[in-house]
Amino acid sequence: MNWYLKVLKNYAVFSGRARRKEYWMFVLFNIIFLIVAVILDNVFGTAIEGIGYGLFYILYSLAILVPALAVMVRRLHDIGKSGWFVFISLIPIIGPFWLLILLVTDSNPEENQYGPNPKEA
Repeated sequence: MNWYLKVLKNYAVFSGRARRKEYWMFVLFNIIFLIVAVILDNVFGTAIEGIGYGLFYILYSLAILVPALAVMVRRLHDIGKSGWFVFISLIPIIGPFWLLILLVTDSNPEENQYGPNPKEA
């Protein structure tokens, strides 16, 4: 949970580096909260018919969009790639897989142009 809160505290910081653990713990808690939002939508009747989610899911997704993008950019910085590599996911079929491979790649052990190794900090 501390990793999730760390990302939220740096919600609009697109500079620096984020280690794998920070990114993937954020993704894990984000998925858990999205599932809770879907459950709340269905319990309170705000779910859109045929879709299964509604108001709570949409509001949470919009609120977490910038922090999620920021931590992804910092994660790409950690492996020495530009934040613009996020757009690689727009390449049909192979793009999302390529981005996933980049996101699971281990950090550059030394300092790079985006800052010092966060594992050593």
